[in-house]
Amino acid sequence: MVIASTLVAIFMASFILVIRMKAADKPTNAKKIILPPFFMSTGALMFIFPMFRVTGAELLEALIAGMIFSILLIKTSKFEIRDDHIYLKRSKAFAFIIIGLLIIRIAMKIYLSSSIDVGQLGGMFWILAFGMIVPWRIAMYTSYKKLERKLHNDRLGNTTILN
Repeated sequence: MVIASTLVAIFMASFILVIRMKAADKPTNAKKIILPPFFMSTGALMFIFPMFRVTGAELLEALIAGMIFSILLIKTSKFEIRDDHIYLKRSKAFAFIIIGLLIIRIAMKIYLSSSIDVGQLGGMFWILAFGMIVPWRIAMYTSYKKLERKLHNDRLGNTTILN
């Protein structure tokens, strides 16, 4: 079970890298930033089943780890204005960070699988991922809206600098 979930994690990380690289070629919008956490939130339905439920301490540990990991993603997710549109900047560091986080995740899963039930571990890693994507997307949305206001003001001929 640990091997199968590790293979799924590798597939998902590869998928994220491909999507991210393609995203830099097209203008972005608020919907593209906000929707992924909503789509991922459906995974919380796993907690209906007792095998996936975690203790309060496990929930807190996974959530804090996810929030710490999100800092790396936030630092590598920047926007730029090109051709009167907002684009996500390409970042070579993003690929290395995703791969690094994947390696850390796999190492944690192998280590923890000897002491935590595989269902609970799945629940914890979902919480970790959700705790990582939500702050990251909130930061992206905030940054996007700031640039959107700047772009709007520039179109109106208002050169007010936004902080």
